[in-house]
Amino acid sequence: MKTIYVDNAATTAMSDRAIEAMTPYLKGVYGNPSSLHTVGQIAKEALDSAREKIANCLGANPNEIYFTSGGSEADNQAIRSAAILGARKGKKHIISTAFEHHAVLHTLKKLEKEGFEVTYLDVHENGIVTAEEVKAAIRPDTALVTIMYANNEVGTIQPIRKIGEVCREAGVVFHTDAVQAVGHIPVDVKADNIDMLSLSGHKFHGPKGVGALYCKKGLPLLTFVEGGAQERGKRAGTENIAGIASMAAALEEAVENLEENSQREAALRDRLIAGLSKIPHSKLNGDRERRLPGNVNMCFEGIEGESLLLLLDSKGICASSGSACTSGSLDPSHVLLALGLPHEVAHGSLRLSLSEYNTEEEIDEIIAAVPKVVEYLRNISPIWEDLEKGKKHHII
Repeated sequence: MKTIYVDNAATTAMSDRAIEAMTPYLKGVYGNPSSLHTVGQIAKEALDSAREKIANCLGANPNEIYFTSGGSEADNQAIRSAAILGARKGKKHIISTAFEHHAVLHTLKKLEKEGFEVTYLDVHENGIVTAEEVKAAIRPDTALVTIMYANNEVGTIQPIRKIGEVCREAGVVFHTDAVQAVGHIPVDVKADNIDMLSLSGHKFHGPKGVGALYCKKGLPLLTFVEGGAQERGKRAGTENIAGIASMAAALEEAVENLEENSQREAALRDRLIAGLSKIPHSKLNGDRERRLPGNVNMCFEGIEGESLLLLLDSKGICASSGSACTSGSLDPSHVLLALGLPHEVAHGSLRLSLSEYNTEEEIDEIIAAVPKVVEYLRNISPIWEDLEKGKKHHII
């Protein structure tokens, strides 16, 4: 059976270019970049080259890039650094949104237990927070604003440049979780007024287990992992040269083909939205226009998302109902609840996240399969029966 993979927000297949970039460091070039001998210095050259490539893709300087194990670690280090440094100046207020990734939300919850106050801004039904709302929430004791560049579930893109400008004017550190944005839409840390940014290699056809944190020059960054002097003393541990080199190659490739890929993905996305929107009592989640080129997130009233995913998987369609990090949870998506959807509707969600590897034929197969599965699930659902008989009122 053919597999149609449309869960690229969870992870992507490694590109040939990324695999080729990794291979030499799995075989012949195996030195430790901290070693002074020739084998070690060859590895260090690869590390420096990768740092420069990633910096160029983000509009940053190489000495502003710190390698991590992924986006979650980068989020943790950025947020805790800004919070603790702010607290030393008597600033213990943080601004974020209610639909951030859990790497951000759980870090903020931990900081709240340590005496910090967090304002969670409303993202509204369209999944977007405005720069004006951020400005209104900033106080004299605000240490940090952390707002994701693009949402991992509904794909909405925030007005990051304007938010960054507001933060810059107020003298507040601005961090953005750009894990879903980097490699998919244009990102320029200088033009976007970003102080700190998190990214992860496996979201743009690089390897898993490697990411990076951009930290603007002059902004203090606390050491997150104690030990050696790697990453200029901010993150101990021998660097994953193979993964880092592969991530840099993948990001370079993504940025080189950004316009072409985004146009193609957006066309497939719009085709998919148009097809699935014909299903009665369905709803597109998030803003129709300001969304990632490959993101489609729908809710279908009267069904359970888990059953929908399992039946689609039996047809060879790999999708999700939300973040892969919470796929084991029976609770509805916190992102959809933040958009104001009631629990019973949020439970019936489907996220389809595309890449440049998807085809029109695959999209048409999904458009043909989903309505049949939704109809089947509704026919065996007592909740749907009550809705159809008028015992309950339709929400969508």
